[in-house]
Amino acid sequence: MKKLSFIILMCTLISILSGCLYPQDQLAQNQTPYEDQIQSVQTAVNKFKKENSGILPIKTKDMSTPIYLKYPIDFTRLIPGYLSDAPGNSFENGGIYQYVLVDAETNPTVKLIDLRIAEKLRDVGLRVQVYREKHTYPPIKKTLSKGVFLLNYKKIGFKEEPFVISPYSQKNLPIIMGNDGDFYVDYSMDLFEKIDEAKKFKTGQDIRSILEKDSPFVPAYSLPYTVKDGQPVFLEQN
Repeated sequence: MKKLSFIILMCTLISILSGCLYPQDQLAQNQTPYEDQIQSVQTAVNKFKKENSGILPIKTKDMSTPIYLKYPIDFTRLIPGYLSDAPGNSFENGGIYQYVLVDAETNPTVKLIDLRIAEKLRDVGLRVQVYREKHTYPPIKKTLSKGVFLLNYKKIGFKEEPFVISPYSQKNLPIIMGNDGDFYVDYSMDLFEKIDEAKKFKTGQDIRSILEKDSPFVPAYSLPYTVKDGQPVFLEQN
């Protein structure tokens, strides 16, 4: 319990210190996903690719990295030749968004990851880690699919189930645990809202692309989903 309290205290201090580092007006600016900022980065990426024989300005990631985290933009390769500075809302400039590419091999497109989601998942993971040091196994409340679980969050110190705010619908989305012990966002509610588009996919195909299709955000920190009997379901992993 003392260790858990220490972790929570440290997370709180980090949040407070982060707020002290940037004026309030700048913080507000850094939390806004401006279209012109995304477009300016897109233009820079396109130009860089054209002038560097198809090479993309991205950070190298392991091949096993989840698809939406696999191609983060490396602004050091774009500044100052293609951009004067990283966008004000980017992580590199004190903002809360990480700029990434999707369709990197066919049509490199600039998208965003809201890093507040990562912070929330990290907080849950730390609490579960403390719980497992004493109880070995996480407190599973319900099995949602093969290798996908909802935990009993009250047992690890939450008064109510933790959630993240959807970048698509602004709904409160559940946090789930995968068979690997990592934590993910359950985008089922958002996928249900796009059921007509989901039905165009075949069972076994990952349907998450319908979420980022008309949005500046990617469904980062998620498990794959497919469609079965006309409904979005978790895509079982081999």
